[in-house]
Amino acid sequence: MTHKVLEASAGNLKEMGIFLVSFLFALLVLDSRPMRPGTLAHAQSNERRVLAHIPGDIIIGALFSVHHQPPADKVHERKCGAVREQYGIQRVEAMMHTLDRINADPAILPNITLGCEIRDSCWHSAVALEQSIEFIRDTLVSAEEEEGMSKCSAEGGGVSVRGKKPIVGLIGPGSSSVAIQVQNLLQLFNIPQIAYSATSMDLSDKSLYKYFMRVVPSDAQQARAMVDIVKRYNWTYVSAIHTEGNYGESGMGAFKDMAAKEGICIAHSDKIYSNAGQQSFDRLLEKLRSHLPKARVVACFCEGMTVRGILMAMRRRHLVGKFLLVGR
Repeated sequence: MTHKVLEASAGNLKEMGIFLVSFLFALLVLDSRPMRPGTLAHAQSNERRVLAHIPGDIIIGALFSVHHQPPADKVHERKCGAVREQYGIQRVEAMMHTLDRINADPAILPNITLGCEIRDSCWHSAVALEQSIEFIRDTLVSAEEEEGMSKCSAEGGGVSVRGKKPIVGLIGPGSSSVAIQVQNLLQLFNIPQIAYSATSMDLSDKSLYKYFMRVVPSDAQQARAMVDIVKRYNWTYVSAIHTEGNYGESGMGAFKDMAAKEGICIAHSDKIYSNAGQQSFDRLLEKLRSHLPKARVVACFCEGMTVRGILMAMRRRHLVGKFLLVGR
């Protein structure tokens, strides 16, 4: 019975494919206008995590990085960092606002109410997997309840009260590395996943990630654009840095391959974790400075927090204006 329910969930999402793509584009707009009072049905919390749940006929799961990833010294505790007021909160508000508008328009999904369950990924694989397991648990519990209700009806038993409905699909998470970990789990239960910013080229392999979809191009396009910019301005000797992880590794690999074909030389190549401490970023800047003034241009295949750490290190080391970062 469990497999039948899960297959039905995947089928429901497939029938609503057009809607989901439109829905995701609405998320990318990040419309953060205030929510209508009462939109958030309830929030449940325990010692570790908080989730937002809006009831509906169809439940869409979401993993957003509401908090920063754990600092380097707190990774083993899976203790998330500070709230990401712009990046994290805006995505939560955008999803709720979009659901509110869709449910209020009878022309889009007549007689169907969309709900959601939003969990915090903290931009960290371990936390995202922990939250994904909760999505799976809800799905399995719902399947067992469905089976119990059928048995009660057949035997003429008492009333069975259903708990939370299973998700028909998952939106997010944002990081490529985290998205890969989550997809490895979700595909075991035939749960579709749609990413809004996971760009790793590895995720294009349908033989490995058959339940994964996205609304953004892969890293190959970004690498091509960066090489074209470097070539356009005749920068033939550059440094290269990337964020540790799947996004940075695959993207920088593509950049180096394309750069070599265009006659662009790499003076120095390095990588760094986005949650690295100040000393790590300072050491990285010192390595880059040793290649000045010839390698002033730095090709950067970096996540946002990595770029932030680099810019702050430039200020600390009095290197503002010494480098030109090229990236997205």
